[in-house]
Amino acid sequence: MMEHIKLPKVEKVQLLDRGSSRRAQVGTLYLTASHTIFVDNEAGVPNELWVLHSLVCNVEKQNPTASGFPLLIQCKNFQVIQLIIQQENECNNVFMSLWRLCRPERYEELYCFSFKPNVDKTEMDLAWDFINLRAEYNRMGIPNKLWHVTPINREYRVCDTYPAELFVPKSASLPVIVGSSKFRSRGRFPTLSYYCKETQAAICRSSQPLSGFSARCLEDEQMLEAIMKSNPGSRFLYVVDTRPKLNAMANRATGKGYESEDNYTNIKFQFIGIENIHVMRNSQQKLIEASDIRSPSMGEFLNGLENSDWLRHIQSILVAGSFIAKAVAEEGVSVLVHCSDGWDRTAQVCSVAGVLLDPYYRTLKGLMVLIEKDWVSFGHKFSHRYSHLDVDPKEVSPIMDQFLECLWQLLEQFPCAFEYNERFLITIHNHIHSCQYGNFICNSEKERKEQGIREKTHSLWPHLWKNKSDFVNPLFRTDRDKTQGVLRPLTTPYCFKFWRGLYNHFDRGMHPRQSVLDSLMAVNEETQQLEELLAVCKQKLVALGKEQGNSLHVTKNKMNHSQALWAEPTHLNIANSPQDYIGVILSAGPKDWPLQQRETEGTELSVFGYTPKSSDPDNSDQESGVADFSGHSSSVGDSFPSEDSVKDADSDEAAFSNV
Repeated sequence: MMEHIKLPKVEKVQLLDRGSSRRAQVGTLYLTASHTIFVDNEAGVPNELWVLHSLVCNVEKQNPTASGFPLLIQCKNFQVIQLIIQQENECNNVFMSLWRLCRPERYEELYCFSFKPNVDKTEMDLAWDFINLRAEYNRMGIPNKLWHVTPINREYRVCDTYPAELFVPKSASLPVIVGSSKFRSRGRFPTLSYYCKETQAAICRSSQPLSGFSARCLEDEQMLEAIMKSNPGSRFLYVVDTRPKLNAMANRATGKGYESEDNYTNIKFQFIGIENIHVMRNSQQKLIEASDIRSPSMGEFLNGLENSDWLRHIQSILVAGSFIAKAVAEEGVSVLVHCSDGWDRTAQVCSVAGVLLDPYYRTLKGLMVLIEKDWVSFGHKFSHRYSHLDVDPKEVSPIMDQFLECLWQLLEQFPCAFEYNERFLITIHNHIHSCQYGNFICNSEKERKEQGIREKTHSLWPHLWKNKSDFVNPLFRTDRDKTQGVLRPLTTPYCFKFWRGLYNHFDRGMHPRQSVLDSLMAVNEETQQLEELLAVCKQKLVALGKEQGNSLHVTKNKMNHSQALWAEPTHLNIANSPQDYIGVILSAGPKDWPLQQRETEGTELSVFGYTPKSSDPDNSDQESGVADFSGHSSSVGDSFPSEDSVKDADSDEAAFSNV
């Protein structure tokens, strides 16, 4: 890519801080084969800004100003960089270079093929084996007496956008599978996505049938019958078409369409109404414009958010996932999901349903497995949807963005149910666009093999796993039924929020100096250090006790006296950790209360304020951190102690100081 760089270095370039009145930084701009680099020459310490060319989605020359010639660089991760270059010819050269560098025409030009971390070939191969999809299906209980892996697509002859290994009902013969494939768009016949061992219900996925107005296929009908019979506990099968009904009916005019309940026995058909890729692309663009920090008023932002329809689209995806999760977990009914070609809306809905159903997908490793299974292996068109190459702009659409946002909305509703935090989702989003790793390159498993992705590039997942301490949710709980069972999110409009952390991630002026997540992680780290220190102190106490016990010159009375000296204080029997000890002190009531009574009837100190203890079972959700949907609002005044309680605390504090 070096041949496309017309000017590798420009001096005295100004970097503006959007949304802030701070003075512009003045430095040197460098263009390399993979990055645009700005080095601040005036900073006391080295200050550099690195931007991958593959993250740049648009470069725009703006009207000249008294300071020079502005250049606006917009990135796919919503970072916006504004430069001012003094000379017009230099600005033109930088513009032309960046315009070509951010639009690679061949896979070999992508950064992942030149990215060389310090690992050997053996470690590189092991990294690609970090995710094992065969092991994931084994975890689900597949294969079993009802489901098995079919060899029919080993050479990608039946469907070139499907993975080589596919699980189908044992009762479906090879002729039935081939016949069904010929009757489905792009050859994407019904195959297993998720299996629930508890109910034996399955989530299968496919593309739309080529039914037109009256066409039918006996093999396809037999395929759906086989899926239904592979669930002994159900007498029918849900068929979920994720498209709006009008869109599906319009496809019938082109020879495609949807299943007719007259031809397919024992099915119940359901339309969901998720819009197509073009609507989603335009919706996100409107959202980005509304979230621009230069919007002058709250009214304009709210109107822009409403007019974008973005949160309505997120709602429709969660509604679809909730419907499928309920069918599988509560009704014990298998579901077949499809849209038009089965690689966009189908991937969204199947993966959201999996997260709602299975706590494993709510862990760090589990989400990696889910993305590899339902998105990468099943042929989501990453290179087209995220313009990794210079493709038709109409193919670009934020399908994966919407899935990640659904996870974030769920994380907001169930803060204790997910092992990963918001930072993990944003990092995945960034790497989908960055092309630094090979996981999201190409549009199918077959293409990745042809391009030698495994042999020539590196896998993202081991890199994230090594840095998992940055991505762990400090509120994650594994000891509560409501965080480990099936999630039942609220999908009413007021439950959906604007994801500022993603869309305004780089606008420093809009964020507090330290986020809630950073504060909680800091508290967790400090607590861990204190617990380690406490363990060391206990070991020293035990060692000292042994020394005194081994002394041959101490009488029995002195030994008894020594044991009494080293006995654990009474209050430490009640407060077994630093947090408990603080809670005991702050919850102290009148002096004539027994100590145990003060512990059980007082108040607990929490991160969010003073929380009254209660034996009411309705409060269990609040204690575990899971959203209690019976009542979402609470009095602000309840979060703070009254004047009387403050006085009591002061008096008790004085009492403790006198002890």
